[in-house]
This record gives sequence, C-alpha cells and structure tokens, in this order.
Amino acid sequence: MAGGPRYAVYFVPEPGGELYRFGSSWLGYDCYSGFALARRSPPAINADAAEQHTREPRNYGFHGTLKAPFHLDPAYREADLIVALEAFSARALTFDPSVELLDAFVAIVPAARCDPLESLAADCVRHFDRYRAPLSEQDRQRRTAAGLTSRQCENLDTWGYPYVFEDFRFHMTLTGRLAQETRHQILAALRGAFNEAVGWKSVSVDRIVLLRQEEGEPFTVLRSAEFRGG
Repeated sequence: MAGGPRYAVYFVPEPGGELYRFGSSWLGYDCYSGFALARRSPPAINADAAEQHTREPRNYGFHGTLKAPFHLDPAYREADLIVALEAFSARALTFDPSVELLDAFVAIVPAARCDPLESLAADCVRHFDRYRAPLSEQDRQRRTAAGLTSRQCENLDTWGYPYVFEDFRFHMTLTGRLAQETRHQILAALRGAFNEAVGWKSVSVDRIVLLRQEEGEPFTVLRSAEFRGG
C-alpha cells in the first residue's frame, strides 16, 4: 500500500494577485508559504461559522484541481515530478468566473463552458499519471461508497480519480458541504465578497503548481511552472 506524502497538480493563482488574496484570506491559509492567515470573512458570516465552513478546503489551499492528489509510485522520486512539471507544455488561457453552489458547497467556477480549460485538465491527468501509485483498496472503497456511475468507477480504476474528462468540472472550492438551510445565505455573502475584492474580471490560468502534503498537514507549494502566452 502506498504511503508517504501525497502530491497534487493544481492551478493556484499568482500569490500577489487579487484572486489569490481573496481565496487564501477567506480560507485562512497560504499554501505558498504554508502559514495560516488572518481570516477575512464577509460581515454576514461570523468567525465561528467561517472556521467551520472552511475546515476541509483549508487543507488543500486555494486552488483548482487539475491532477487530483496521489501518492508517488515507488519507481519515481519527488525530483522526477518536478522535472515532469517543468516539461509540461501549455498555453495560458482565461475564463469568466462565477460563484456558485456545486451540490452542497460553494466554489468559483467558469461562468460558461471553457474547452481550453477542460483540455488542460485532461492533459494534466494523462501527463502525470505515470507517477501515481495505484489506489489502495481502502481509498477505492471510500470513493465508491459515495456513489459513482459506471464511467466514474472506470475512471477511478484507470486514473485514480472518478471526476476526469467528461466528468470533470473545474472549480475553486470555497466551503465544505453546507447545511441546506444555510447554503444560499453563504453563497450570497461570498458572491458579494468576491465582487468587492476581485470583481468579475476574467481569471488568467497562467501556471500549474505542484504541491505536497505530509500526513496530518495541509498541502504546500513545491514548484510553480508558468505557461507561455495565450
């Protein structure tokens, strides 16, 4: 069974930009530095509620998943992953953001289908999969217990994650699962905060980022690779 740290390939916005400052300060964690941040919450969400709603996504940092977390195959080293990151080739792209409910959690998503972004995620899934250790039976059972389609089960067995290719939807998570009675209140508060802090300008996906997670710790950035111009 695979052990040791987990790795992931994400889109993480540039650390000095408005989007990253908004997301990381809401989550209360900076995955570039690995340090906690003073939380900035909308007035409609008190500190205790904000802590509760961000407890799960804080462990991953503010990001959009491109290659979901995985353990490293014993045939490879961390240095091999870094080389693979730097060898990955893509062009920068943009999408118009929207803050929405996905099932029971709030996330920043593309306002409309963005084919270049879906292609980028698919390329990342394929490019980095050779470095992924096979899923443990425990991890597989945990995933399938949530209820998956036959295609998602096939994805899980082939790529280590059910939500790839046709089942992929890019999102930058802002909350964990919310109680039904609070979802729309939290959504409205975060939409307002996003509009005030960032506005609805296009998001530039101009890099991929390799992150590492030690057991019991949040993900932290190992290396960032910027794309060439769009």
